[in-house]
Amino acid sequence: MVNKKVFVTGCFDMLHSGHVAFLKEASSYGDLYVGIGSDANVYNLKGRYPVNTQDERKYMIEALACVEKCYINSGWDIIDFENELQLVKPDIFVVNEDGNSPAKEELAAKYGYEYLVLKRIPHADLPVRSTTSLRKECTMPYRIDLAGGWLDQPYVGSYGSGPVITVSIEPTFEFNERSGMASSTRRKAIELWMTDVPEGNKEQLAKILFSYENPPGTKIIAGSQDSIGIVMPGLNRLDYTGQYWPVNISSVHTEQILSWIESHLYLITLGPRVSSYDVLDNTCINKQNAERLADAAKKCWEAIVQMNLPDFGKFIKASFEAQIAMFPNMIDEAIIKVIQKYQKKALGWKLSGAGGGGYLILVADKPIKGAMQIKIRRRDI
Repeated sequence: MVNKKVFVTGCFDMLHSGHVAFLKEASSYGDLYVGIGSDANVYNLKGRYPVNTQDERKYMIEALACVEKCYINSGWDIIDFENELQLVKPDIFVVNEDGNSPAKEELAAKYGYEYLVLKRIPHADLPVRSTTSLRKECTMPYRIDLAGGWLDQPYVGSYGSGPVITVSIEPTFEFNERSGMASSTRRKAIELWMTDVPEGNKEQLAKILFSYENPPGTKIIAGSQDSIGIVMPGLNRLDYTGQYWPVNISSVHTEQILSWIESHLYLITLGPRVSSYDVLDNTCINKQNAERLADAAKKCWEAIVQMNLPDFGKFIKASFEAQIAMFPNMIDEAIIKVIQKYQKKALGWKLSGAGGGGYLILVADKPIKGAMQIKIRRRDI
């Protein structure tokens, strides 16, 4: 009997137990073939070169008994492996849940390959590993803005005062660079504090991070919701009145609310923003649109603290639509296509950060197959 062929793809930098557990599980479905990202494309997607070169990574992958053959992907951007996929002609295309994306699923359907999404489960009693953790960055949070994003920029907030709603999230996944998860601010936090946010007054620490990321002379100021969202745990409402720093910060650490948010948020991978992307082209920033955004964010906050799921979905979507009205480049035909695929399964949706890639964030009352779920950082007791 001829074994089935299985194909997986990824960066596989700094090979660790999590990689091996995934590859061994994938190989249980048949003969395993692996495509790895080239050094140049890893830099294109992540803004940094891998620690191990493509030849080193290929050598180590092929040394594993569970792998038949490894290829260096010859394509570009997030779907860099199509040539290798066609070369292998697998029966099954396997991805991890943090590598799952509609584009990959559509590619599998295009060629008639079975598409299988695996959970990230460490082997036996081994710890959960990621390349980020091996770089000693794993404990530094990311952040998601749930509604009101852009009001922290004076050129928007001066037209309409209102809140930005953020959650600080644990790095349970290796989130893509340039994907709206405050990854650039997080890198600055790592430069300052190495592995985690230090003890101390969190608002003061957030101001330090904001100042460090935006030294005198900075032309494009990173919004303060990024530094606040990373440093301050839990759920936060940041009230802006046209200045760079909010006039008030309201924090929620109630376990019931945080768990409720976690249970109803789902992330679908869209891929990182490319370096040539510019969300500030073709804008329509005015009082009407800014006030529309502020109103949606206020109502979204009320829905969250009341744990009103239909309204949470309704107003996260309303906030997103208000953002698009001001920044049309946040969305394109490819993203619209992904939204259309999931809109019947979700109560509302938005993009992570400024759009142009990253993650589609869905509010749903039932689990969404193949989607990721976040872990909100809790306050130290």
